[in-house]
Amino acid sequence: MENKIVKRFVISKNGIDNKITCEFTNKKNEKFIYNQFTIYKQLKNKFDNMECFQKYKTYTNTNNLPKFVRELSSLV
Repeated sequence: MENKIVKRFVISKNGIDNKITCEFTNKKNEKFIYNQFTIYKQLKNKFDNMECFQKYKTYTNTNNLPKFVRELSSLV
């Protein structure tokens, strides 16, 4: 398992496969720690149906955690 400090929220096929835990601080200086595998496992159908995830095997959000992720019961 790997830990990374990232500049934006990201979920990628590589991050899921390697169960990477990320630390992300948004523009409001709110810090979030999340595990890509944990989030993907809960939202697999949503990510698999996104065009960007199908094409590039990644999903990013520059400014914040997406609302659908913030609503999850567990991020790590």
